[in-house]
Amino acid sequence: MAPLLQIVDLHKRFLELEVLTGISLEVARGEKVSIIGPSGSGKTTLLRCINYLEKPTAGHIYIDGKLIGEKQVNGGYVHLSDRELAKERQEIGFVFQRFNLFPHLTALGNVTIAPQKVLGLAREEAEARGRAMLTKVGLAHKIDEYPERLSGGQQQRVAIARVLAMQPKLMLFDEATSALDPELIGEVLRVMRQLAEEGSTMVIVTHEIQFAGEVSDRVIFMDGGKIVEQGPPRDVLLNPQLPRTRDFLKHLQER
Repeated sequence: MAPLLQIVDLHKRFLELEVLTGISLEVARGEKVSIIGPSGSGKTTLLRCINYLEKPTAGHIYIDGKLIGEKQVNGGYVHLSDRELAKERQEIGFVFQRFNLFPHLTALGNVTIAPQKVLGLAREEAEARGRAMLTKVGLAHKIDEYPERLSGGQQQRVAIARVLAMQPKLMLFDEATSALDPELIGEVLRVMRQLAEEGSTMVIVTHEIQFAGEVSDRVIFMDGGKIVEQGPPRDVLLNPQLPRTRDFLKHLQER
């Protein structure tokens, strides 16, 4: 079976700084892949390139065998317009470090606005889907609350519900718990664990090593803009082959 996500020789350069240096990666449908590595290793940039929040300098990305973010014209590749990109991004859900909720909308309003504006759902259908997704993340009782009245963990769960309401094929999580107080991290990880158990295809950038070991089919260690080690969690996290990976994991344990 063809992979759901295929990344081919991806490069990203910011002026003279090459952040990604030839990433190639395949993710199967239903697979959970966690990406770990030191700050500056290119993890977030990789996620942002997958859904073209950042345009790659070189390389190609495919979802379900379809080229994403660009099209072939006269034997070459041309980046899509913003309108064309918006349509393609419907298939890729992105949960950011910061929640990015609209402060003037309730939890339900935040979840239903994209299905109405982007998917063209009627208000009643969008609200029914939004209520279902907020219930799924444990926030049925907070539907009418505004973000300022929600804890950080609750806001992040609204953000996850917002992604789920779009019914994406692929979900990307960029340090989804890094902006939370320690006591609120668990409630977000529980939702992510539930999604993993339900078979969602997920690429997760995280420093939550225990969580990565529990939910992932594969763990990738990035350093210097490259994938330098990958494999089953028990191999990468418990028996890493490279000194750089061992040093990174030891540093996390000592924090």
